[in-house]
Amino acid sequence: MSYRDEYHPKTKADLKKLDKPVLRELFDTHINTILDDPYEVGEALHGSLEGISTYHFRLNRVEYRIAFAVKEESKTVYILMVAKRENFYEILRRRLS
Repeated sequence: MSYRDEYHPKTKADLKKLDKPVLRELFDTHINTILDDPYEVGEALHGSLEGISTYHFRLNRVEYRIAFAVKEESKTVYILMVAKRENFYEILRRRLS
């Protein structure tokens, strides 16, 4: 069963920072992979980020992360952030506080 996607308001700014080939792969492959089975592909975070999962992918030797939360009652994956690996978790903590 596939989930539907929703996006944090600041995710639009995240996407503008990414190159077009990255965006194309992100939406053609990785978002669909998450929506198909978020529990299988997501890595659960802990500590102050408990309840959030991340999905990792690499393109052109650059590591990217997608942070998301699953709302099981509405079968929704809420995309919180999409960015390069560098400082990803610090920025995510600030975004959620």
